[in-house]
Amino acid sequence: MPNSPDTTLPNYLSSSIRTAVRAVIIRDGCLLAVQMKDRDGVFYILPGGGQLAGETFHDTLRRECMEEIGVRVKVGEFLFVREYIGRNHVFRHRHSNFHQVESVFRCEIEDKGQVRVGDNQDMRQIGVEWLPLDKLPQIRFFPKVLTGFVKDGAIVVPSHYLGDVN
Repeated sequence: MPNSPDTTLPNYLSSSIRTAVRAVIIRDGCLLAVQMKDRDGVFYILPGGGQLAGETFHDTLRRECMEEIGVRVKVGEFLFVREYIGRNHVFRHRHSNFHQVESVFRCEIEDKGQVRVGDNQDMRQIGVEWLPLDKLPQIRFFPKVLTGFVKDGAIVVPSHYLGDVN
């Protein structure tokens, strides 16, 4: 009997530690997010994804943003690193063996082009959306910890290492 999409994990979700990068892109008081859908409904994440062997963090972030949000980005300041150990969080039924270390950078859109779903989006991706920073705590957004760092139209992170958070 085949597994449902919610329980079938790609090989990288099985037993190794995965490195990934994410982009914080803020414009006009809004955060650019990738819109995803699972069996519980719509949720949002930062653009970015897994690093490939031989790629730098900056190269990975530029590639992932092009794939997911359809525009080139200029990678800026390093903001923080967080770990995500799946068994400790809300998606534990799907991510019980998943451990990811994410480095997050402030980025700017380089293109004058319109943000859109890229040509190689994630499996559960259904869109791209600008989320008002002041509404972020009411939105199903991950990493949730980021919603507590919104101050005066910006993301202000208290530490470069946030630990295992979601």
